[in-house]
Amino acid sequence: MEVTTLPDKEYRILIINPGSTSTKIGVFDNEISIFEKTIRHDSVMINNFSTIIDQYEFRKNTILETLDNEGINISKLSAVCGRGGLLRPIEGGTYAVNDRMLEDLRSAHTGQHASNLGGIIASEIASGLNIPAFIVDPVVVDELEPIARISGFSLIERKSIFHALNQKAVARRVAKELGKKYDRLNLIVTHMGGGITVGVHKQGRVVDVNNGLHGDGPFSPERAGTVPAGDLIALCFSGEHYREEIMKRLVGQGGLVGYLGTNDAVEVERRIEAGDEQARLVYDAMAYQVAKEIGAASSVLSGKVDAIILTGGLAYGKGFVKSITDRINWIADVIVHPGENELQALAEGALRVLRGEENVKTYPGNFTTAKI
Repeated sequence: MEVTTLPDKEYRILIINPGSTSTKIGVFDNEISIFEKTIRHDSVMINNFSTIIDQYEFRKNTILETLDNEGINISKLSAVCGRGGLLRPIEGGTYAVNDRMLEDLRSAHTGQHASNLGGIIASEIASGLNIPAFIVDPVVVDELEPIARISGFSLIERKSIFHALNQKAVARRVAKELGKKYDRLNLIVTHMGGGITVGVHKQGRVVDVNNGLHGDGPFSPERAGTVPAGDLIALCFSGEHYREEIMKRLVGQGGLVGYLGTNDAVEVERRIEAGDEQARLVYDAMAYQVAKEIGAASSVLSGKVDAIILTGGLAYGKGFVKSITDRINWIADVIVHPGENELQALAEGALRVLRGEENVKTYPGNFTTAKI
């Protein structure tokens, strides 16, 4: 599908962001959201499908029915943009959905995840309307420099898996606020949600970042982050734990959940206000680890940092943000953009291509520095 660019045209874009038991959709006229909804899927219905990919027809029809019920005429759409899934490592940007991408999404080449449905459903709807389908900055964006891939253990290479969509979107917004171009700035962007990732954005490329899935970095509300390797190995081979149990302790039941039994930062703050010293210690330790990761990231840029950005749900916590900021504001100004608006970020990515501000990319392209 060829993309026709008209800078002054009004574009209507359908955004699709599938989650495990819900699908968030939005319709944007340029940057303005005219409709957003989270479609909740019946868990029994979802569980009837053998694989996540088998759900695509059901979810597509549900999306189309919802739009029809809301009186939204899809024939007026200019493009459809889906959340990028677990693809091969690619550099950041907006990609046209093509056959190679669809093949990898359907075969779960890099793993099964609900976000894999984003590109498939976008393509299904767009092809019937003869308009382009896109994805933007999936979690597998990999722009690591070679030196950042070295882990110190020759059998394991460091991987780039992080909150690329929100990190890149908020970095561009801050660049605009500063009156500069994203690819002319050195930024440290920290996404703080269920997982926490700290990205080094060097003139538009994320040259280093911790693996936010089940790798390294600060612990978070649900993830353990970096743990002492020797002790972890001893635990794994103690005969007292199953592999699945250990993985759950690292991802899902790690971090705040492991220490305090909750992933709700607001609940933790309530406990602290009520005098719970264990909650205070663990929460302070999470902020401490985030600040320490940011400090390490600043060394990648030799201290030449234009700004540090804090984003994600945890950035709403003023006490948590202050605890981090007090440790790192000597490096550079700290700019706080709480929350994440993935639908808006996807719409902006599609718009940059439709307006000719950015070239659409072809999956998987000739990006060869990333490996699987």
